[in-house]
Amino acid sequence: MSSTPITWFEIGSDRPDEVERFYADLFGWTFEEQGAPGASYRQTTAGGEQGISGAIRATNGTSPNYAIFYAEVADVAATCRRAEAAGGKVLVPLRTTPSGLTFAHLLDPSGNHLGVFTPPAAG
Repeated sequence: MSSTPITWFEIGSDRPDEVERFYADLFGWTFEEQGAPGASYRQTTAGGEQGISGAIRATNGTSPNYAIFYAEVADVAATCRRAEAAGGKVLVPLRTTPSGLTFAHLLDPSGNHLGVFTPPAAG
């Protein structure tokens, strides 16, 4: 049996405008509004040809905010600084595993938890 790839992500937020700005500032993502009036669903192609697509869903306070995914970045430390400048917080500071994987956990402006990482150098 083959494994099932992750091909979509969704971020639920009671502050979708602020969260959209955060991800646009942090990763350069653009969003397009979909769905019915009053039911905000903002889709993004996020990673272009390499990454997965996803969306921000407005929760309107009817459910908890949620998200978890890892974004591959060139520089984890610089991404942490950009996250803070864009209104986010560093939840787990930059760490490097024995294999050379570097990662950090962040919070977006509405408290959603996400990860960023740089894979080990090829060697």
